[in-house]
Amino acid sequence: MQSWQLPEHVADVLPTMARQLESAREQLLALFRVHGYELVQPPLMEYSNSLLTHIDAGLSLKTIRVADQISGRQLGIRADITPQVARIDAHLLSANNGINRLCYAGAVLHARPDGFFSTREPLQVGAELYGYDGIAADIELVDLMLKSMALADFGDVLLSLGHIGVFRALAEAAHLDREQSAQLLALMQDKDAEAVRKLVAGWQLDGMWAKAFSLLPTLYGGREILAAARAKLPDLSAVGKALDELQAVCDAFPEQALHIDLSELRVDNYHTGLLYAAYGAKSHDAVARGGRYDGLGGHFGRARPATGFSFDLRTFIGRLPDAGRSPVIMVAQQDAAAAREAVAELRAQGQCVIVDYGMEHNGSANIAGRLKNIDGSWQIVGV
Repeated sequence: MQSWQLPEHVADVLPTMARQLESAREQLLALFRVHGYELVQPPLMEYSNSLLTHIDAGLSLKTIRVADQISGRQLGIRADITPQVARIDAHLLSANNGINRLCYAGAVLHARPDGFFSTREPLQVGAELYGYDGIAADIELVDLMLKSMALADFGDVLLSLGHIGVFRALAEAAHLDREQSAQLLALMQDKDAEAVRKLVAGWQLDGMWAKAFSLLPTLYGGREILAAARAKLPDLSAVGKALDELQAVCDAFPEQALHIDLSELRVDNYHTGLLYAAYGAKSHDAVARGGRYDGLGGHFGRARPATGFSFDLRTFIGRLPDAGRSPVIMVAQQDAAAAREAVAELRAQGQCVIVDYGMEHNGSANIAGRLKNIDGSWQIVGV
């Protein structure tokens, strides 16, 4: 094997794609900025416990760990930026007891890819709102997520909604332990109501809870699912609150294509409430995912309500207009020193000026003119 080959699921980004990524990043951060979200840039690595690997098994498996040669402690290379932003809100921005709107854009590293075609180095972009526990905050973030999708050509976008609160309310009422909850969550992903029924039957649960868990994998579809859930699920206040929140989101986006799934629970362990995702017209997986994760900052000394979403910026490649390379102004090598001031002025204006060494170069196809001295002044002439 060649020593220069990259690890599996890791790839270089070449100029055309790099321009698209940077263009998408600029547009998204500009969108976040006009909605009041301020940019933060957490470090690529921290002590592994600060990345919450000790409380989230899925996140722990994704995190690459190395020994810190200075402190001797274990470092983690971030696999998710959300815990870092929660730390910033809880600690560095603790003087603000009101709302913090924060956004970010940076690389994360995964020990293993999420799927066969997934990269191990996603470029994670996201927005988070801390300090307000009302459903209006979730609606604001869903709206911003959909606006982010609208910047690129994803076709007709489908908004998918779920709520971890429904399952957790049932699990608590049925007195399930953590291991039982984890087993049920795994089966829910396959929409296998029969497997769920057999599992809960073996636990000899009260019939009402056994029926409710068996129903959850069947409660998916359009907006009508909420009425069906109210009619069929046990009358628990926490279940009712979760359904009310889902209804509020549906009402906020009356024209949006929408799918509700009460067993769609593919979440990190830190999520606590509403779950939302956006799918493109030809996307086999969600382009963006988000949800509520109240209390995450408690691991850093300040528990706060929070909601937010993120996505891999690489999904925007090929879905934005080609940014193209800037037109190039050439200056001959022998003229470069004499034309230094003219070149500096053109570059300050945003023009791309490169020195011509008499060889082919990667700007050859974009030459817009040449800088030449005509009657004592430097002027751009056509090629």
